[in-house]
Amino acid sequence: MTARKTNRGFPRTLLVLAGLGMLTAAGSAQDNWPQFRGPGARGVGVSERLPLAWSRESNVVWRTELPGRGWSSPIVWGDGIFVTTAVSEGREEEPRKGLYFGGERPEPPPDRHHWRVVCLDWDTGRVRWSTEVAAGRPPLPRHLKNSYASETPVTDGEHVYALFGSIGLFCLDMDGKVVWEQPFQPRRMAHGWGTAASPVLYGDRVFVVRDNEEQSFVAAYDKRTGRELWRVDRDEPSNWSTPFVWEHEGGVELVTAGRRKVRSYDLDGRLLWELRGLSSITIPTPFAAGGLLYLGAGYVGDRRDPNKPVYAVRPGGRGDLTPESPEDPGPYIAWMQANAAPYNPSMLVYQGRLYVLWDFGFLSCRDAATGREVYGKQRFKPGGTVAFTASPWAYRGRVFCLSEDGDTYVVPAGDTFRVERVNSIGEMCLATPALARDSLILRSKEAVYRIAEPGAGR
Repeated sequence: MTARKTNRGFPRTLLVLAGLGMLTAAGSAQDNWPQFRGPGARGVGVSERLPLAWSRESNVVWRTELPGRGWSSPIVWGDGIFVTTAVSEGREEEPRKGLYFGGERPEPPPDRHHWRVVCLDWDTGRVRWSTEVAAGRPPLPRHLKNSYASETPVTDGEHVYALFGSIGLFCLDMDGKVVWEQPFQPRRMAHGWGTAASPVLYGDRVFVVRDNEEQSFVAAYDKRTGRELWRVDRDEPSNWSTPFVWEHEGGVELVTAGRRKVRSYDLDGRLLWELRGLSSITIPTPFAAGGLLYLGAGYVGDRRDPNKPVYAVRPGGRGDLTPESPEDPGPYIAWMQANAAPYNPSMLVYQGRLYVLWDFGFLSCRDAATGREVYGKQRFKPGGTVAFTASPWAYRGRVFCLSEDGDTYVVPAGDTFRVERVNSIGEMCLATPALARDSLILRSKEAVYRIAEPGAGR
């Protein structure tokens, strides 16, 4: 592993304070939802007026159709909602629901595409601006179920940073003007599935992980100029997991999940610790809650043992944290479970419990501090299979799970599994929603919805 272009001159204390200030502002009353899964990448809402029930006709403040295809999540800052999309000039092949082989395509589509960042108005849903940042034939193929705009953008309230994995990283101001761009060399992805890992922002730096089949790396870019501050080469094949900035009493770390190793770096790209043992395809995003870092990956086709591990990691670790055995995990592994992780959705910690949403339509629950099973896999639809890709979220004492059918299963938080209601919009959904103020911002294949209860839309 080698590092280059490292900016060692920026005081670490200032980076930490800048990051803390940004995250505090982002989480204040949860007026904003600046990144994938919101403040802390946790997917938890704080407003007691967020909606509990909706349909395509009820509690919809507005619905705005968007051209093209994109599975990036919406983000929110102020009165703007930001999404990305890739618009084909030709007819796109329609994806199917569920997990399946056969969606790989050996070549990119022949039609010219337009990569866009779009801003919607909070009050009306109208398109304020739609900025094209690139155009041309896609340089790489993708799985039929993926999109060329699957990476969720991130914002600090001054600029929006949008990553299109095979194209580049782009910085736009809040009026849609491109401030800078950092082009990327297209790199072949495993199975031709395409890219999905989103950028993260901390202090004055934008962090990007590009794990692929040719030349993997993690890098930091100056958020004002786009200048590469450092780059660390990674011995990793393709991954689709968004990195996580972990703040704790001992400092700040950049945590990156990987098929070969989970690795944590300091803010200048120096390796702090690593851990082996995730599944052979890594998608869920790491996050922290209650003083622990949660890691997990569970590829459904993996046959290794453990093949779907979940780890709860204490801060302060250095070197190799890989447990010798589940019975002797070492001082920095609070607990681990060998067969407990999801494939696509990220995990959720809410009210002291860890919830795992399984792609084939199950929910399980554990004590977040100890890993003790509260309840095992519970089926949402008895006698049937439901497909899930979006990550679960929580508020008002409930856990929400959005299926690919556009049905949101509402489960009361607690020690007993029960489906309280099902909210349906009848459109295919893969993107994880945003929660801001008193509203749920939900993206389907065709449109973006703002959903709120009567009198709660501020």
